[in-house]
Amino acid sequence: MTETIQPNEPDNAADILKSRLHDSLKRHPKRIVFTEGEDVRVLKAADLLVKDELIAPILLGDKARIKVLAVKHNIDTKFILILDPKKASDLSLFCERLKNIAKYKGKVISDPKELISRPHNFAAMMVQYGQADGIVSGNKTHPVTIARAVTNFIKPLAHVPKVFSAVAMTAPHIENFGKDGLIILADCGVNPEPDVSELAAIAIETGKLAHHLLGRTPRIAMLSHSTHGSMSTPSSQKMKAATVLAKDIIAKEYLELEIDGELQIDVALDPSAAKAKLHDTRAQQPVDVLVFPNLDASHIAYKLLQNVAGANCYGQLIMGLTRHAAQVPMTASVEMIAGTAALVASESIKYRQLHPEEEL
Repeated sequence: MTETIQPNEPDNAADILKSRLHDSLKRHPKRIVFTEGEDVRVLKAADLLVKDELIAPILLGDKARIKVLAVKHNIDTKFILILDPKKASDLSLFCERLKNIAKYKGKVISDPKELISRPHNFAAMMVQYGQADGIVSGNKTHPVTIARAVTNFIKPLAHVPKVFSAVAMTAPHIENFGKDGLIILADCGVNPEPDVSELAAIAIETGKLAHHLLGRTPRIAMLSHSTHGSMSTPSSQKMKAATVLAKDIIAKEYLELEIDGELQIDVALDPSAAKAKLHDTRAQQPVDVLVFPNLDASHIAYKLLQNVAGANCYGQLIMGLTRHAAQVPMTASVEMIAGTAALVASESIKYRQLHPEEEL
């Protein structure tokens, strides 16, 4: 049995996500590497995580510049490890490993040192070979940079067809925002048009994340413009088929997940709408995971929730890999960066519990 994070009742609903993670991270501290360490937001987030004794932060970048920035903002870096990839002791080791990988694939790397000394590649190597437990990136670069690094240097999960992303959101001020005030949305950043098998895998893996965070059986909604055949279109049929496939996998693997689809968003979130449109009382409970039919729908939905409705956003978590990473937006706040790092660390805890004997 894996450890789950026990639900608590936070004094402030805005701290729901933090309350889910705090105790678990204190028992299992993890090393999270931040690829763009020359950013005061990252320094402040690292400072918060150290003070709360949740994470051991590793900041990549020019050590002198980061130290100057820390002094300017009165941040103690005693328990924050700062590494310059170009001068790191592991650089030559990672270069040799890159050469071996390239040789296995029948390729030749002309300048492995230059390639590996790039912060995102160096961080991916650190995580893959056990020098860190997770990555947070994106605060100063485009999503494709971190996506390319992790997919090139981190092993994928064999049972997940494609890498995808998930965003955890809290919104204590919004009615019907999940049973516990936390909803996870997927895939919000990678696959433009996932097929049936990919959607089923996205639903199951995101459901596992929700189970770990909430400490109970989560409900997953496969979203559409249709509810249980109210409109028959290729898109709604795809979501219906993905639901059937996911249910079959859940039953075969005895997973503690509940899934329904295809569902309209009001049916998924609002019990009164579900009561009016569905006869099954089990389907009238709020959902914890929203799986979207395509990238346009998911990305627009989470940006609207964040920028118009004022929901708190953590992630995007990059899912489907044997190690853990997240890409935050360039506009990320200190609180978002710290919360995302906590989520990445939590995922690392879950994976190590499921695969305790795995060799790094």
